[in-house]
Parts: sequence; C-alpha cells; structure tokens
Amino acid sequence: MWTEIDWPFGADPWGKGKAFRCKAADCGGEVQLYVRAKLGFCNCATGIADDGDLEQMGDLALIGKATPTAAGREILVGPMRGRSRAYRVEGNAKAALSLAFNQRCDMVAATALLAPGGTASLEPAVLAFLNSDRMLKWAEIALGL
Repeated sequence: MWTEIDWPFGADPWGKGKAFRCKAADCGGEVQLYVRAKLGFCNCATGIADDGDLEQMGDLALIGKATPTAAGREILVGPMRGRSRAYRVEGNAKAALSLAFNQRCDMVAATALLAPGGTASLEPAVLAFLNSDRMLKWAEIALGL
C-alpha cells in the first residue's frame, strides 16, 4: 500500500528522512508521509508528554503553517510512546497529522499530509504503517536501538 518516494524538502540540521505515499484506494484518502529520526532531541525524562512537546519536537514546519483542529492524543508505535494531533494547513485545503514518538532521548517525527478533504480519520492507516515490521525495523536502525 505504501510506496517510497523522494524526500521533497531541502537540507536542515536534521537531515533527510524517508517519504512515502499511499493512494486513496488503499488508505481511504491519499496520504504523503514524511518520517525522520531526531537523535538527542527528546526530553529524556518525559518523552513527548503533551501537545506542547509535540509542537516543539514534530516536523509540521516542513509543510507550512498549520492550526490544530483538536487536542492531541497518546499513541504507541512498537514499544515507543508518543502523541498525534490533527491540523489544518494554512493556505490550502489539505489537512495534516503530526506524530512523534520516542525511545529514551531519541525520537521519530512523522508528518502526514492528507489530500484535500482528508481528515484525521486516516490516522489508523498511518499508525498501522508506522507499526509495520518495515518501519519498526527502520526506526530501530535510525535510533540505534
């Protein structure tokens, strides 16, 4: 269902990540997902404990200015805890999900850009992919677990 695509963003201190696309027929709406590791960036004691932590540690800035549409919620990706929150992207009809999860002081930031009309109801498809063997193995290698 998920096809790897080129990382569409320029260089920044965190480097390139991985990018994926899921067609509407497979995910209930077209989704582009961007994930990358951020080593040493997470609060070692509390992880991503609240929406403020998610705002600070996530990668939503990659896709532009966004406004939250609801409170965030706790998520699990493999053995890692984190948060997810839905947003409306300013200046277009797209929606986004910002997700971040950590292992000790290291974390993975994931941003899902949803086609116009997409909603946070696509979160289960995104979480299922992040919890797939393929992505858990990638996170293990990227975080040096």
